[in-house]
Amino acid sequence: MKYKRLTKEQFEALHQEFINFLATQSIDKAEWDKIKADKPEVAEQELDIFSDLIWEGVLTNANYLEHFSKNHIFLFHCQEKLIQSIVLKALEPNVDFMQREGLQWLSDNMFTDAVEIHIGKKDYQGERNTAIFYLIKEGAILSDGQLYLQVNGIIQS
Repeated sequence: MKYKRLTKEQFEALHQEFINFLATQSIDKAEWDKIKADKPEVAEQELDIFSDLIWEGVLTNANYLEHFSKNHIFLFHCQEKLIQSIVLKALEPNVDFMQREGLQWLSDNMFTDAVEIHIGKKDYQGERNTAIFYLIKEGAILSDGQLYLQVNGIIQS
């Protein structure tokens, strides 16, 4: 398995897609039930293959990621060959970016000495999708990129 198995909830949400996946292998419901009962290891392999296919599609389409922690916000722009990052760090220990007040504080203090901003870029080490998956495993979430684009626009001007 290249990534990780989808959760039960994710499989339930992708129920129709899984049925279509099995159908591409000429497996109908009766056949699937038989596989689960008689060859559970084969059923497990099918679940893993389907999970990897879903992850591959999600990661291929991922353009932006965000990772919030108490004092840091990591913003990533996932391009084809490299990943760009903007890291915002609150130097005041009582600020918590996980709370609405922390984000308001950031808005009010963005360009003061109370916030450090670091900009970087890095070529992917290995496959792009594997690198993005690692960031997600570490706590990043997929994003529409609005925050990255806003902060980047402010920094560039």
